[in-house]
Amino acid sequence: MFKTWTDISSLHELYKSKKIKPSEVVGWYLDRISKLNPLLNAFITVTSDEALKKAKELDNKIDEIDKYPLFGIPVAFKDIYMTEGIKTTAGAKLLENYIGQYDATVVKKYLDAGAICVGKLNCDAWAHGSSGENSDFGPTKNPWNIEYVSGGSSSGAAAAISADLCMVTGGTDTGGSIRCPASFCGVTGFKPTYGRVSRYGIIAMASSLDSVGHFASSAEDCARVLAVTAGFDAHDATSSLKSSPTFPIKDSPQKIRIGIPKEFQATDPEVQKIVAQAIDQVAKIYGTSPIIVSLPHSSTGLATYYIVQPAEVSSNLARFDGIRYSHDRSAFGSEAKRRIMLGTYTLSSGYYDAYYNTAQKVRTKVIEDFDQAFKQVDILLSPVMPHPAFKIGEKNADPLSLYLEDILTVTVNLSGLPAISIPCGFTANKLPVGLQIIAPQFAEDLLFSVAKSYQNQTHHHEQKPTL
Repeated sequence: MFKTWTDISSLHELYKSKKIKPSEVVGWYLDRISKLNPLLNAFITVTSDEALKKAKELDNKIDEIDKYPLFGIPVAFKDIYMTEGIKTTAGAKLLENYIGQYDATVVKKYLDAGAICVGKLNCDAWAHGSSGENSDFGPTKNPWNIEYVSGGSSSGAAAAISADLCMVTGGTDTGGSIRCPASFCGVTGFKPTYGRVSRYGIIAMASSLDSVGHFASSAEDCARVLAVTAGFDAHDATSSLKSSPTFPIKDSPQKIRIGIPKEFQATDPEVQKIVAQAIDQVAKIYGTSPIIVSLPHSSTGLATYYIVQPAEVSSNLARFDGIRYSHDRSAFGSEAKRRIMLGTYTLSSGYYDAYYNTAQKVRTKVIEDFDQAFKQVDILLSPVMPHPAFKIGEKNADPLSLYLEDILTVTVNLSGLPAISIPCGFTANKLPVGLQIIAPQFAEDLLFSVAKSYQNQTHHHEQKPTL
């Protein structure tokens, strides 16, 4: 069978015309996974039998397709999403045999909308990392060049979309963990407003920063998925009561004010040039000129993040003591131990005020910076990452250099803002580059509209690696 669909809409048209059945589509993806996953290591668990069983059930329900916004769409979840009856490892050997007891709220929403789960995806253990190399099950390789990292921590989720192993993948973003791999792998990766999507059933990394988002081939598909996943959940105290965004995407205003944070610059000249060209193209679409804005506390954003995040990590990982879950703490990897120690230190008596309490005050200043910026502009555009993907093993000896990877993304999480990474070009070495679009809280509709407008006039998001 030849693949003739490109997105959710085109696949649904094929279903409606009965030219293809969900079982055939799922079979196509499972066959591709079996061929390419040994090379890429994107999946930890493949749920072939369960996926085919649900697909065959949907074969007999095609006439009901309009009831299910994600009818027959193959999806896979970062392996920190709880899934009933399916292993949930968090990319960590400590949980290598743990079977989920229930579905995370967001997983249930996907499945209730007609999506078909084909498996669980590799990630940095406990979602700690920016490269995908911290997984206890081995690194996920970049489909554009398997000698390079795929980005982290949602490494498998980005690589699976890039390599066409499924249509939508669920990820999480605590400091850039969706946007980073989206940029490195050349796919569309979306982080919602904090609280827009329920965190219930997601293994927590840093509870005040975690956002549950997703990857797809386009901003339009990301918008379609958010219309399913968003909404209040009584099981999540941080879940927002705000009304959910709708699909299809509405046209944005004739003119919008585009801001460029002067502090958000790529260190790689080639990336900076590619992103600048993309910004110019967005400005041309809306017939406006970009406005330079300042986020003065960005320089302290990374330091603030790496105090707040490890503190919350140390609290969240305290429950994994070997009594209830699989192995004991000796099974923690080096990065998890490092963050537990950093976090415990900053929360300890005599240091709390000097570190954690001070970091929370700086966090407030970071939020105020964005508030002031959004009084001048409607959206912000910047690079996602300071450079393209790097080679596997290149930075393993220097954990600090890996922390610095998050320099252009963490302030978005500290402020609870929605953001998206969309492909905007390739380096001379054929490595993807991402454009970051940041919007005010709960302005996802505007975010998707701008991203879609850019993708309507470019073809970067349609490019696929040769595998």
